[in-house]
Amino acid sequence: MNLRDISGLIFIIGLGLLLGAVLKTLAYDNILTGAVGTAILNNAATEVGTANIVTSVLLAYRGLDTLGELTVLFVAATAAGLVLGQRRPEAVHDPDAGFILRSAADLLSPFLILVGIYIILHGHLTPGGGFQGGAILAAAFFVPILASPASPFNHKVSSLVEGLAGAAFIIIGLIALFDKGYFLAPLLGTGEVGQLFSAGSLPLLYLAVGLKVGAELAGLLARLHETEASD
Repeated sequence: MNLRDISGLIFIIGLGLLLGAVLKTLAYDNILTGAVGTAILNNAATEVGTANIVTSVLLAYRGLDTLGELTVLFVAATAAGLVLGQRRPEAVHDPDAGFILRSAADLLSPFLILVGIYIILHGHLTPGGGFQGGAILAAAFFVPILASPASPFNHKVSSLVEGLAGAAFIIIGLIALFDKGYFLAPLLGTGEVGQLFSAGSLPLLYLAVGLKVGAELAGLLARLHETEASD
């Protein structure tokens, strides 16, 4: 078993442990009623410490749903990878796009990485976050492949990052569950609202989401491009 398989296994085991812990501690007789949205708007800044209220919903109040979205993306990417993973022996790469496009892609890729990281790390302050930033990171690694099929893309590294990022998200959530009493409760204090180092562990969660989404989408797009090149 290689590191890629181990990282995926850690994610699956962590997801199972999380679901077991939630089913054990969740109070089913407490049904939410009333103006939930108004309550979140009034309390999110003090309880979670985020200037962007959407982040508090995605990563704190509705964290289980976000984990479900990551799981769906993981399953979809895995299924697509299994379908697209087998390449025919006669596969022929598309020709190189040329010096101008190849150079432009190489220059654009670092800027896309910077923008993606910026959007991920500032998701608790401004609109953005892990899903949007992860999509930009995926584009940063996929654009050079479009310009030159010979551009290296390591599927093993991508899968390893994906599995470890998903495991990190679950581990942080479980630590919060047993320490604070509910899944994805902010750890490390809320800090001062509006500052970069605020919202506790939520920026770390967004970083895990961004890396997982970016690795999954980049790997899927690379597989799709390889399959189309073989036609």
